Amino acid sequence: MRFDIPLPIDDAVPAVEEALRGGRNLVLVAPPGAGKTTRVPLVLLDAPWRGDGRIILLEPRRLAARAAASRMAETLRSEVGEVIGLRVRLGSRVSARTRIEVVTEGVFARMILDDPSLDGVAAVIFDEFHERSLDADLGLALALECQEALREDLRILVMSATLDGAKVARLLGDAPVVESEGRSHPVTTRHLPRDPRVRIEDQVADAVLDALRNETGSLLVFLPGQGEIRRTHTRLEARVGADVDVVDLHGGLDPRDQDRAIRPAPAGRRKVVLATSIAETSLTIEGVRVVIDAGLARVPVYEPDSGLTRLATVKVSRAAADQRRGRAGRTEPGVCYRLWEEAATASLEAFARPEILSSDLTGLVLDLAAWGATDPTNLPWLDSPPEPAVAEARALLRSLSALDADGRITPRGRQIRALPLPPRLASMVLEAARTGDAGLAAQIAVLLVERGLGGDDTDLAERLARFRRDRSRRAEDARRMAARWAAGLGDQGGHPGSSSVGVILAHAYPDRVAQARGQAGAFRLANGRGARLDPAERLAREPFLVAAEVAGSAASARIVLAASMTQAEVEETFKDRIVSGEAVVFDPARGALRARFERRLGALLLEERPLTVQAGEAAARALAQGIGTLGVDALPWTGHQRQLRDRVALLRRIEGDQWPDLSDDALNGGVLEWLAPFLTSMTSLAQIGADDLASALQALLPYDLQRRLDRHAPTHFDAPSGSRVPIDYARGEPTLSIRVQELFGLGSHPSVADGRMPLLLELLSPARRPVQVTRDLPGFWRGSWAAVKAEMKGRYPKHPWPDDPLKATATNKTKRHDAL
Repeated sequence: MRFDIPLPIDDAVPAVEEALRGGRNLVLVAPPGAGKTTRVPLVLLDAPWRGDGRIILLEPRRLAARAAASRMAETLRSEVGEVIGLRVRLGSRVSARTRIEVVTEGVFARMILDDPSLDGVAAVIFDEFHERSLDADLGLALALECQEALREDLRILVMSATLDGAKVARLLGDAPVVESEGRSHPVTTRHLPRDPRVRIEDQVADAVLDALRNETGSLLVFLPGQGEIRRTHTRLEARVGADVDVVDLHGGLDPRDQDRAIRPAPAGRRKVVLATSIAETSLTIEGVRVVIDAGLARVPVYEPDSGLTRLATVKVSRAAADQRRGRAGRTEPGVCYRLWEEAATASLEAFARPEILSSDLTGLVLDLAAWGATDPTNLPWLDSPPEPAVAEARALLRSLSALDADGRITPRGRQIRALPLPPRLASMVLEAARTGDAGLAAQIAVLLVERGLGGDDTDLAERLARFRRDRSRRAEDARRMAARWAAGLGDQGGHPGSSSVGVILAHAYPDRVAQARGQAGAFRLANGRGARLDPAERLAREPFLVAAEVAGSAASARIVLAASMTQAEVEETFKDRIVSGEAVVFDPARGALRARFERRLGALLLEERPLTVQAGEAAARALAQGIGTLGVDALPWTGHQRQLRDRVALLRRIEGDQWPDLSDDALNGGVLEWLAPFLTSMTSLAQIGADDLASALQALLPYDLQRRLDRHAPTHFDAPSGSRVPIDYARGEPTLSIRVQELFGLGSHPSVADGRMPLLLELLSPARRPVQVTRDLPGFWRGSWAAVKAEMKGRYPKHPWPDDPLKATATNKTKRHDAL
């Protein structure tokens, strides 16, 4: 069954019932405000196939989950925790009566991994699936595996506002697609192009004030992150009217503050809600009829080559922009201000990039190992996880002892999975438990996964202190959760351990231990990357840090959250990883080697002292590599050696790769092979002599090739005059510069390479000035000679200028009487 014509939501819901009565899977595409989130699960409660099984409704965020659960419970005139249940990380409300469980996508992934058969579950509904979070993709893949292998009766419904429904339907076994036209109202779009010289907070504030003057109703403003929200809030507070409330909405707020943001404004008042992308979907904020969209979002971007996840500010997709715009038409006709050129909308990506293509896959790979899947590509994905990210995840998990060499989960890996944390943080808590620091580590882990707790200070120790003083419900729930984790590891809240915040954090991010580079705020990470802090930050002058969070591009990474360490702590914490030894390096300025004793942690230099360079094979290799960086042209080549390389190059062009490649590029690339063996008694470029280079070249040219070289590419030409004139091979073709009188009597054009390569003749006057260039000497005698003779005879009357040069005697004398 497939519904190609969009249906009103009142018709779409019965169509969903009918489709799931006759089949297992379905895709529902409905715009924002259609009512799919709260209407569909309630209708399916009465489906005969449900029996007494529960319906699991997945939401991308806790705010959306709480809102959906509250709305459905209100519809049933009951409380959350009865028929409608809620299960999220910081608290659950379910009971034996619960038949619809609203859960976040991450919670569902753990549910199905812990119970692969989904016992007692009749249907799983993936709401707002277009957001394509990593947990949603994983959850759908596992649900399809469960359906195929264990639960043929399990229903799977994928719902979205903006989605390639056909693509998802194919993944669900060519499932039916129901499309609803929703019940949104018309929205007028206005464009206010941004001035890149003006801070985004200033332009957004101006747009808000303009909308408050010219429009009615409340406003929903989309900004990329909490920092922009805070700064915009500050700019608006003193400028809005007394009847306007400015409120924030993001994932770092206490639930009560989030609820305040989505409640309708009191009678006679207006509200400006400053929100991140958290407000794009699954929420209807009552009274909003104006949307202001900055067109930006902040997303995590994973770099497999560095193992670093950084936060990047990116343009939203067209689908997200449409979602945001649709918020203005939820309850009445509205207006959307877009802070970009109208023409730029077409250049936006159609959909947001799925997290599975740009995220750290460490948790996913560990979860799949627990599922029994060592090869992620065997699961049903909309987009398969990229192999580089999978390989990096496996390497990290092996370093945490979570996977064995075959990719199977280990007992340590099961301990890590038992904590509802990313693998790095779970391993950190486990490691800290060994020293009695599980409680501290658990609180640090909470701060890292629950954005907003403890404030926004760059110093993690300061955030931790504020978190411990925070008496909000969210902070109390978070502290209780951390205490449960620690208690599960034997920490009952007794005497705390002695480790610092930096030492604890370093157990999670050993590759992000950072060392000051001399300039305030400049640091080098142990993985070799550079990163910066604002020089005014308290941590900017610390000798060592551990970076927990990094933003910006790889070329200009900015440390957002860190903790300090002392060198003594670094030395003690990583004593098994610190490598000591002698390092011999080439100093380009001196053209010589210098040696030093070093102790390193990854790319960090903990100690060094100078040593005397000892000649030998290691020094020879270092010297050769240094010469390779300068270029072999820096070597003291003689003219004869340069000519030899040019002669070989000619024969290589003619006869092929039986002749070695002696070009600069080839010699630079192979410097360790051809040069290093002849440098074992040297430590500087100045010590290399012509004899050393001659020996190295001779080793590249076997004896039989040396003999052929002399025969086919001779160094000199034996002229009819008796002179031995050098041949120049450096011009790209062999060239002979010779006075024309020395070739009298020569009737054939001279050549090399057994006649296959004619010499380029540069014929000279008695004063050795060029008079003619030719590749055809006989033709020159027959043709141009007469004109050359007439001109030269007038300039050099004492020299021989015969009418017939072929019958004249060649001479290297400079005057006529000398030739007699």
